[in-house]
Amino acid sequence: MVACTAFEAVMAGFRLRRRIGRPRTRPDRLMSDKGYSSRKIRLYLRRRGIQAVIPERRDQIANRKRKGRLRGRPPAFDSTLYKGRNLVERCFGKLKRWRAVATRFDKLASRYLAGAVIASLMLWLRHAESPDTT
Repeated sequence: MVACTAFEAVMAGFRLRRRIGRPRTRPDRLMSDKGYSSRKIRLYLRRRGIQAVIPERRDQIANRKRKGRLRGRPPAFDSTLYKGRNLVERCFGKLKRWRAVATRFDKLASRYLAGAVIASLMLWLRHAESPDTT
């Protein structure tokens, strides 16, 4: 239950700025790992009209199958969209190689953000100068 309330607080703070108009407060879809595969989180996303791209945990699959014929159907899951999540996870892994980003020694949020931007630019430049940009 604690994870769900923290999840709701994070989703309440979601703001996506656009060029014109007010920022979006509801994403089209949410990709997450199996740790967020609870019934409460899925219900919260369904109520807000957000597509959940979250794989089902192994114990949830086993419990559903154990119930027999009335086990219900599995939640919708788009595996091709979920494969794109790996790209984001690898990018965060590369950013955490920078000690200042991984440990957050900076006291001010603006300095931490500046360090994260510099690390991102360095990764982008390194990727742009490599011969095979795949």
